[in-house]
Amino acid sequence: MNTRGDILVHLRHDRKGASGTGDSPAGVSQMVMVLHGPEIFDSGNAVWLARALSPKRVLVAGVMARAAAEESGIPGEFVGVPPSVAIRALSEPSFLANQGKTPDSGRIFGEMVATRVGGEGLIHVECASGEVICWNRKADATAVDISERTGYIVVERDAPVRSIDERLRIIRGCVSGEAVFVNGIVIGTATGPEVVICSEGGQVIPLSGIRIKQHGLEKLRRAGPVDVARAWCKSGGLRSRYPAAAQRRACTGRVIFLDHCGHHLYRKIGEGDVCGMVTVGDDTTAVCGHIGAHLGVPVLGIVDGDSDNIVPERYAEGSLLAVARGITDDDLGKEISHLIPAGDVAWDECVSRILVAIGNRAEIRKPAVG
Repeated sequence: MNTRGDILVHLRHDRKGASGTGDSPAGVSQMVMVLHGPEIFDSGNAVWLARALSPKRVLVAGVMARAAAEESGIPGEFVGVPPSVAIRALSEPSFLANQGKTPDSGRIFGEMVATRVGGEGLIHVECASGEVICWNRKADATAVDISERTGYIVVERDAPVRSIDERLRIIRGCVSGEAVFVNGIVIGTATGPEVVICSEGGQVIPLSGIRIKQHGLEKLRRAGPVDVARAWCKSGGLRSRYPAAAQRRACTGRVIFLDHCGHHLYRKIGEGDVCGMVTVGDDTTAVCGHIGAHLGVPVLGIVDGDSDNIVPERYAEGSLLAVARGITDDDLGKEISHLIPAGDVAWDECVSRILVAIGNRAEIRKPAVG
């Protein structure tokens, strides 16, 4: 399932016994649990919910959620689409399980998903607040069943159904000083609980609640037009826990190149034939290094040295950082991108070739490993 289309076809596959409609609510054991974010795994709550609720299927949405899920050992299907897209595509009844950084941010996230899901509403199990939230629907036997199995209280809340064509985007639940992302790129830091952005001509324009990171906005513009109504927007770190170190993969194989798109990593890394990653950008390198440590895949990161500390940084054995001097990481990355072979190569040989091309235009550092 490498493309969004493949993922949606898989989710829509009609399985026997699946029914999301009718007068009788589906039992929780016949539902799909859609898990979001790494915190629910790192806290142990994902494993607890899986045991307590025994859902029919478990879907995991998000790059860091996948890494955390794999480390937790919970069996699940990994989807590279947002939770609302997965829930809309499913032919089976489902519920969302999440653990926000605070109870309020957890509720705000659930409201956002419910707004996009529409239809018959959403059951949302929020671990940060200990609630089973029925968004735009009445509490039924399913919600009560989840409540009895978890000890969480049942509440009913309304989520406004907004038009997908809106030009304005409000990112709520922010904490002052934390990173603000649009499509995986940090565009600044929040200065209050809400960040307001809009799009004009495909370009993102910050309006309020944010201290702009101009370099981030420039990277976002180079990535192509953005529709803020559909863009992936969030604030805060991507994970608070260090990755569990894995044994290094084979030292020979494919080398992949990622330029400011760490959130697409799993689509590119494949099932085991990648021996290393060349990454451009501090935040992209931090994300790829974190997941690389989890998978046992080293990174050669081309960076400026202005990381936003969005994840605790750890790297696989064999990783290096090239901190650009007198040139931007973007320009240096563009220059060396053609040096990455299309076929199999020894990682050390590939790195040596790139370092020779970089010369004295970067300071080479060994990052924290493990």
